Amino acid sequence: MVPAGVLRFLEFALLSLPEDGTYSGTTGDRECVLDVFSGTGSIEVEVPGSEQTLYKTGGRSDVFSGPPCVLYMPPQCSFHVGASSPAFQAGLFFSPATRPGRPVLIEGRSVVTRQVGEGSFQRTVHTAISEDLPAERVLAGETMNAPGCWSSFPPHKHDRRNPPQEAPLEEVYYFQIQPANGFGFIWTYTAPDDPDGFSSVFVVENGDTVLLPKGYHPVVAAPGCRLHYTWVLAGEERRYGQWTMDPRYAALK
Repeated sequence: MVPAGVLRFLEFALLSLPEDGTYSGTTGDRECVLDVFSGTGSIEVEVPGSEQTLYKTGGRSDVFSGPPCVLYMPPQCSFHVGASSPAFQAGLFFSPATRPGRPVLIEGRSVVTRQVGEGSFQRTVHTAISEDLPAERVLAGETMNAPGCWSSFPPHKHDRRNPPQEAPLEEVYYFQIQPANGFGFIWTYTAPDDPDGFSSVFVVENGDTVLLPKGYHPVVAAPGCRLHYTWVLAGEERRYGQWTMDPRYAALK
């Protein structure tokens, strides 16, 4: 689902492997965020000029079972993924990059978990890749809504260069919902003075992806449904939290 425009800084692919299944790839002129959604596996990564490094990843049964295990890979890496449990699933998020670096495994206490908001818009946010990690563009994490609760609320956007308040960042949301036949909604809309404005409401179901090139983007889970989305941000600047609240709702913060 693309409300408007085309993403310049983000690509997303879903990797699903059976037990003992394998996948090989390269990052090329991109950096990569590999977020293990379920199952366990091993990932061999080779950076030019260094030996291969083996990472043991995953361990949760699904995204509702705890914080993520995320592997960051810089440009020009070769990697090989091997599943060691049934139904290994991960998200691969890529963004253009040129800066050399090293792979970093973010798991356990390295993931910052917070309760954000209050009342009907309280949610759990796991931040895996923040500005502390020396990536070039990407920021990444996961958010979980309890049944009937909102997130990305009060509505905020990050599509204009307006320092120090706002920095332009594209975003991808990948949704998973429990039970699997559950649903939620996302409202994507622009500021009133946007010359290419839009306002769209999408039903999101388990396994849906929403691309967010710009605009506000509040999310709500249906009653009886836990809603989870993996979020990755990227743009010309890399500043988490630099966004503008919709002034109609900003007082709620």
